[in-house]
Amino acid sequence: MTLSFVLDPPLTDRLRAEIVELWTEVTNAGGAVGFVAPVTADQVRPVAQAAFTGVADGVDHLLIGLDDGRLVSLLFVADNRFELKAHWRVLKRVMVVPGSQGRGYGAALMREATVVGRKLGLAGLQVTLRDGHGLDNFYRSVGYREVGRIPGALRVGPGDDRDEVLMWLDLR
Repeated sequence: MTLSFVLDPPLTDRLRAEIVELWTEVTNAGGAVGFVAPVTADQVRPVAQAAFTGVADGVDHLLIGLDDGRLVSLLFVADNRFELKAHWRVLKRVMVVPGSQGRGYGAALMREATVVGRKLGLAGLQVTLRDGHGLDNFYRSVGYREVGRIPGALRVGPGDDRDEVLMWLDLR
C-alpha cells in the first residue's frame, strides 16, 4: 500500500467523474453516504456537484486518498456556515473503495482528517452516521465518541427507520 493524501486537489473533470463513480459504488455496496442503494451516477451527480461547489468556493475542503495514484478514499470537511460554529467542522461522505475494508484506508483517512483539522486550527470534528452498519465502532477506534443520537431520524425504506448518530473528536 502506497497511500498518500491530497487536500483540495484540483477539481478536474476526471476527478469529479472518479468521485461520482466511487460514491455510486460505495452506495451500491451498502455504504451510508447519503443515498440508499441502488443508485446511478446520474442520481449521485447533483449531490456531488453541490459538494464540489462548496470546495471550489473555498468554504469546504476535499480530502482524497490515493493508493498508487488510484482514488481509494475521500471525505469532505464541511463548514457549518454559521459563525457560532466556525471553530469546528463536519466530516461528510466518508468513503473508501468497496472491498478494501481491513486495508487501513479508512483509519488512515480519519487520521489525516485529524491532521487537517489541527492545521485549520479547529477545536473539533464531527461525523454523523446511519446506525445499523457498525460504523460507530470504527469511529470509536479512531478516537471519536458518541455525543448524540436521534432515534429513527433516517428512513431508509418502508418500516426501516435508523438512528442518526453524532460522533465527535475533540482536537483541543
